[in-house]
Amino acid sequence: MTTELGARALLIAMTSAFFSGLALDIAVPAVVMTTMALLRWAFETWTLANDTPRFEEARAL
Repeated sequence: MTTELGARALLIAMTSAFFSGLALDIAVPAVVMTTMALLRWAFETWTLANDTPRFEEARAL
């Protein structure tokens, strides 16, 4: 009975590790892309609010 309990615990640990890695594989790029989109939005909003000639090139992006 002890080996069955150990094997079951090992299976649960391996399954948890697999699905944790899978969740991180999805979550990390989502956070990075969200941050990039937020920074782009903030930069565009800021440059439009500050109408100076030196920001003309930034708006062309």
